[in-house]
Amino acid sequence: MMPLIQALHGMAATAWVGGIFFAYLALRPAANDTLEPPLRLRLWCAVFGRFFPWVWLMIGLLLVTGYTELFVRFGGLGELALYLQLMHGIGLLMVALFGYLYFGLYRRLQLAVSSGDIPTAAIVMARMRPVIVTNLGLGMLEVVLGIAGPAL
Repeated sequence: MMPLIQALHGMAATAWVGGIFFAYLALRPAANDTLEPPLRLRLWCAVFGRFFPWVWLMIGLLLVTGYTELFVRFGGLGELALYLQLMHGIGLLMVALFGYLYFGLYRRLQLAVSSGDIPTAAIVMARMRPVIVTNLGLGMLEVVLGIAGPAL
């Protein structure tokens, strides 16, 4: 059973972090190069509207599989190796940042775009970028810790 839990955990992390990687490093530059701001902002609303429900699913899988591994495989939170403590804390920080992104900034972006308020939408999108790139960096760090952590 534990190999399935580990596989689901890895798949969920790959989907979330890989999606951020694609959106930030491929889609964002392409959209900036080819689309005018009103169309670009509508595109981002559509992209987030399709990606964010998947992120919620991946977060659910990560929490269930992560805590299953922590308690079944590693014996609980008491005597965790440093890399597991870091992964746990960083994972919770990523979830909190995504919650802020989703419930705060994304909602404001949707409202601004749907009402045609492009200047406000652009400001909100500019506030979203550092949150997104922070989660990308934290996600990449999680991958490094998950793979190399036991050897550190």
